[in-house]
Amino acid sequence: MSAPIFEQFVVLWVVIDPIGTIPVFVAVTAGMAPEALRRTAFQAAGVAALVLGFFLVLGQFLIDALGISLPAFQIAGGLILFLFALTMIFGQPTNGAGAAQERGEGMPAIFPLAVPSLASPGAMLAIVLLTDNNRFSVPEQAVTAAVMLCVLGIALLCMLLAGPILRVIRRSGAAIVSRVMGMVLAAVAVDNVIEAVHVLIASA
Repeated sequence: MSAPIFEQFVVLWVVIDPIGTIPVFVAVTAGMAPEALRRTAFQAAGVAALVLGFFLVLGQFLIDALGISLPAFQIAGGLILFLFALTMIFGQPTNGAGAAQERGEGMPAIFPLAVPSLASPGAMLAIVLLTDNNRFSVPEQAVTAAVMLCVLGIALLCMLLAGPILRVIRRSGAAIVSRVMGMVLAAVAVDNVIEAVHVLIASA
């Protein structure tokens, strides 16, 4: 029997973390036009849904075949988030960045918003565990998929509401927020790695 819907919602809320995606979204969309900002939000939510949907359908087979563990996913995701946090803190070269965005290059909707912010390693494995083929029927897995889409819908709403925030704080304020949130994101990334190392040591 599948976990209660509320329990599934809480688990997916924690691992997808719609609120935690806001600072990342504000950082990568600073200076974007409102239309581009909305398009980025929808693309990020859509790509995250596709990635998590892939793990819902085929993730169990893939992880079993490769022998990948949760700590390995956490460490990899933590390192990726930490590297991105450094770009938020120290900035990155901007030559041609605006033109590249107009041509569709860079794709912040895919990295880091969709992966690994929304479709985090923890979210991927949570989906696999909540839709274990050996324990849950297809209708029960469909309910989990609906709960996942609900959480991603909330994440999309949070990103869309970041637009008014940008209009209030303007570009200079966004730069300050980006660096402060970069510090927070770096701390979260390091905490993920430390937690995964602790799990590895305890299981050794």
